[in-house]
Amino acid sequence: MKLICQNKRAYHDYTVLEKIQAGIALTGTEVKSCRGGTMSLAQSYVHFEPRAAKLVNANIATYAMGSYNNHVPTRQRQLLLHKVEIRRLKRAVEAKGLTVIPLQAYFDDKGHVKLDLGLCRGKNVQDKREDLKEKIDRRETDRLMKSRKFKG
Repeated sequence: MKLICQNKRAYHDYTVLEKIQAGIALTGTEVKSCRGGTMSLAQSYVHFEPRAAKLVNANIATYAMGSYNNHVPTRQRQLLLHKVEIRRLKRAVEAKGLTVIPLQAYFDDKGHVKLDLGLCRGKNVQDKREDLKEKIDRRETDRLMKSRKFKG
């Protein structure tokens, strides 16, 4: 598994309730550009249509050697999911007020581009503060444990 990019703000802004793996339909120049690591998932989300799921606002930079065959960097890209998964996610988004966002993009063992999608609920300011406090506490305890190992 070769990581292309991560959505670093996802875990800060959202609580991830469930993770789903999905394929993504790309053109040739988009795949070549992804191999160079020029993909960004910031501000992207999944939009549901009657029989399809589309990735919106994901930016894949144009390929330098693409000439006239190059792609549009921020076009909507179709996600490759089963019908059952699309229906289940669509119902969750409509009924419970959740959202589906991409967490990371990577190449699998066969060389296909895959996305990890997260079914998420937005965090409020208080939740973000609590997570930050927990992170600081964890860091301090790890630091103390590490210093005790070297002393004793």
